[in-house]
Order: sequence, then structure tokens, then C-alpha cells
Amino acid sequence: MSGIEIHDAHFPGRAPIEAYGNGGFRFADMSHRGSILCLPSGIHGWKPVDPARLVPDDFEAVVAEAGEIEILLVGTGVDLKPLPAEIRAVLRANGISADPMGTGAAVRTYNVLLAEDRAVAAAFIAVG
Repeated sequence: MSGIEIHDAHFPGRAPIEAYGNGGFRFADMSHRGSILCLPSGIHGWKPVDPARLVPDDFEAVVAEAGEIEILLVGTGVDLKPLPAEIRAVLRANGISADPMGTGAAVRTYNVLLAEDRAVAAAFIAVG
């Protein structure tokens, strides 16, 4: 008999973000500690914690679903941090417009665009 298995966090569906802070997010009557990706395939745990250290590989899952995404909101923590040029280039090459902003503003914008049934995705870095 093996021990407890830990799987990557995943909520299979699109849901508005009900709350954020204290290092995590609440959505669909669930909570997640850490950063998240909100994609057409669902809400996934996301490893980045520092917006200054984002790399193109952090956006592999976004690129994999590029056909269903027009705009990607990137919540960069407490304050707005610009995305590195190489990340913007990868996203643009896949037809995705990226819009970085503080995580709070990104959550609010995501919820509005989701309610409008827009082709939106989000990458939110958790804030304390």
C-alpha cells in the first residue's frame, strides 16, 4: 500500500474568483493556496510566486490552449509588474494578447470578462 498521492490542483471548469488574499484564492466553494491559472480547461495550480522571475515555460499550459484564448490577464502580485519581452513574444506568436496588472485588478477584470463569456484566461500570482 502506498502513501497519500498528491496531484496537481485542478478544478474542471470555468468559475469566477470569489476571493483572493492570504496566499490563495477562493472559487466554486473551494479554496486553493498558491498561484493559479484560469484556463478554458479549468482552474489549475500554478508554481510561480515571484512576478520578477516569470519565464516562458511558466506559460506552457496557456499556449497549449491558445486556440480558445484571446486575452490573458496576468495578476502580478500586489503591484503591476511588466511581463518580460520573451513572454510577450511567445504569447503574441500564439495569438494571445497579455495584459499584466496587480492581482486584485486582474481578478476583478477576469470576473467581468468571464461573465461576458469572453475568451479570457488568467494567470494569478497569489498575494498575502
